[in-house]
Amino acid sequence: MKTYGILIVAGLIFAGILNSAAQNCGCTPDLCCSKDGYCGNSEAYCGAGCQEGPCSRSPTNNVDVGSIVTDAFFNGITEQARGDCQGRGFYTRATFLQAIGYYPEFGRVGSEEDSRREIAAFFAHVTHETGFFCHIEEVDGYLQNYCDTKYPQYPCTPNKGYYGRGPLQLTWNYNYGQAGNALKFDGLNNPEIVATDPLISFRAALYYWMNNVHSVILSGKGFGATIQAINGVKECNGADSNSVNSRVQYYTRYCSQLSIAPGDNLQC
Repeated sequence: MKTYGILIVAGLIFAGILNSAAQNCGCTPDLCCSKDGYCGNSEAYCGAGCQEGPCSRSPTNNVDVGSIVTDAFFNGITEQARGDCQGRGFYTRATFLQAIGYYPEFGRVGSEEDSRREIAAFFAHVTHETGFFCHIEEVDGYLQNYCDTKYPQYPCTPNKGYYGRGPLQLTWNYNYGQAGNALKFDGLNNPEIVATDPLISFRAALYYWMNNVHSVILSGKGFGATIQAINGVKECNGADSNSVNSRVQYYTRYCSQLSIAPGDNLQC
């Protein structure tokens, strides 16, 4: 992913309401650990992305994600990748199921139809971004400069590349920093771990999804809104129609496989 939304941390720091001593959490039991690793008790801390404490969780349904993401479904995607792909053997259904254990709301909010659409949408984007789980890293990503100095709280480490890695191609220094804080890895000094540890790789993708896309797919705005949330500036409004059409094609295919209508507003 090339464009991630500006997360709330910078604004909160500027407003002077963050407890700097609480960064990366370790909160008292009455406080929430926010998605960015700070302690507090407001919706900014206890809402979307809350990691620990009295988080505000959406009621979950009884859907078993593993019964939808079957071996046949998952392997039906990975088997379309080239035989020499890095991702073969790296991305597995078992690791995906282990990763979603950290995100109990993934594919389990709303109706069963909502759950199936969310699962179809997630795998549609993953398929597009990795080429059927072929790529662990962005093709020629090392040639790109993904260091954004507007986020001094996430300083770039010399000789480290923050190009796309993982199922949803984690990109930019601030996204590595935020994901690292949430998942307890050193995203700024060791971004490579997203391409070497399969569990962290899936968790990083799901971290972004749950904080930026999960609510969008459940909002009724349609699949097109999820494209906007993931890579809107680069693809939507005619910027890259081929990529948009690719994502939509995979989404409608997976909806068909999961016996669910794709809904309206597929384009962004």
